[in-house]
Amino acid sequence: MSLLRPLDPSFPIERQIGIDASAVVLVNPFTLDKADEAVFLKTWQDDAEFMKRQPGFISTQLHRAIGESPAYLNYAVWESTAHFRAAFTHPDFLAKIATYPTSAVASPHLFKKVAVPGICVA
Repeated sequence: MSLLRPLDPSFPIERQIGIDASAVVLVNPFTLDKADEAVFLKTWQDDAEFMKRQPGFISTQLHRAIGESPAYLNYAVWESTAHFRAAFTHPDFLAKIATYPTSAVASPHLFKKVAVPGICVA
């Protein structure tokens, strides 16, 4: 992948994975050239299959923007940042991200659920 661009430049994923938290959600928007979509999808599938085998992985889902935009959004649920950190820094994963198309730009960011009374639970 040509670039990891932080969703929040003041707090990139490399800092986030250092915080111990449980039940985290990775949200990862991708942009890429339309010509690279087939390669992107195959590479993402290989990446997701690796992550699925890692301890603490719960689930993932990939979404494509409607219309002509080749933008994608992936989210993945993990038991903890410790589990995600182990997978994200694993040498096999690091080798896999190098195989994404050069036009692909990812903006991974970790989130925790927020309780809003009467609406949703943490």
